[in-house]
Amino acid sequence: MQFHYIAYRSDQGVTEGDLEAQNLKEVLENLAGRGLRPVSVKILKQRLTIASFKFWGKGVTLEDKIFLTKYLALMLRVGTNLFEAVEILIEDFEKPALKSFLLKVRSNLEKGQAFYSAFAEHPKLFSEVFINLLKAGEASGTLEKTLEDLSVSLEKEKSLSRQVRSALVYPMLLVVMSFFVVTFLITFVLPRIAASFSNGNIEPPLFSKIVFTVSLFLGDHVLLVYGLLFGGMILLWLFLRHTKVGAALFWRMITKVPIVGTLIKKIAIQRFATTLSSLMKAGISIVDSLEITADVVGNEDLKGVLKRVTRDGITKGLTIGDAFKREPYFPRTVSNLIAISEKAGHLDSILVTLANFYEEDVLATVGILVSIIEPVLLMFIGTVIGGIALAILVPIYQLAGTL
Repeated sequence: MQFHYIAYRSDQGVTEGDLEAQNLKEVLENLAGRGLRPVSVKILKQRLTIASFKFWGKGVTLEDKIFLTKYLALMLRVGTNLFEAVEILIEDFEKPALKSFLLKVRSNLEKGQAFYSAFAEHPKLFSEVFINLLKAGEASGTLEKTLEDLSVSLEKEKSLSRQVRSALVYPMLLVVMSFFVVTFLITFVLPRIAASFSNGNIEPPLFSKIVFTVSLFLGDHVLLVYGLLFGGMILLWLFLRHTKVGAALFWRMITKVPIVGTLIKKIAIQRFATTLSSLMKAGISIVDSLEITADVVGNEDLKGVLKRVTRDGITKGLTIGDAFKREPYFPRTVSNLIAISEKAGHLDSILVTLANFYEEDVLATVGILVSIIEPVLLMFIGTVIGGIALAILVPIYQLAGTL
């Protein structure tokens, strides 16, 4: 694609021109290599590809955050000041939600407010960790490094989520397809077969009678039955998601399920290690880092554990390692590593190692879970379809025997 740039160099003043490049990153690197500081970069010509639609849609997505942090870090690295970097991104972005947010960032900078303040106004979009890291990076003069670390962290989060979702695609597809197949058999095939037996004055066995009666009822009231079914599912989802009692009940049930409970715990520890290491690297105190981590880790059990570690342990004079060793939630290996790394003075790097280890462990556990779910689903579906087939075949054999 073709870009038009306006740039500045001390010995030449302001200069402008056109440049062919694959993306904005190449333009900025080209200008930096020629000793130019970009003032404005605009796309003149762009081929219509799938990438052209990257920022279409509503809201600010995880991909948007990755792009924003990555390219802001890149612009700061090549010598562009923060205000100019935001200006360039405003010109480059077409997505209304993101462009509107960047205009707010620019407005805050023009008023002399801190860079992180615009992010803090949108706590539903940007986590407390994200905001505090920007705040710490801006205060310490390491905003470029902070943005780079944030982009890496967000990319890892995206990669982990994508791999977990891709592992669950086949089981979900199996469930959906089986639902439609069974629905077709019960509501369309079985009622016709049941009617044939009824008209032929044939007395099917009890099991076949039950199956035929259920299928005839579903065939006559399919909209009502599925309406009630989906309505109940929606009400259950609202109860579990939007009431404290429902959320607590669901959490208690899901954490007791074998393998699933273990997977949830591993995800929580991985998120804890990633978040705490990022906050500590940014220079935030261990107490504040643990408090923030507890609020954003997304696991009620671990949240309570981290609050106790902070308030009943560290603030009362215990070492970090001793405070963690008191909590049985953490595996002994994790507690010992934290204690040893605290004494050695490199707790943040050990936490990164733990996060990477648990990321791989989470993927392995997901693989095990999927390998169990698939045969269980196949057995269940086979039993249902086999039962339907049996209900049909037994009367047919009876009829053949009377001929």
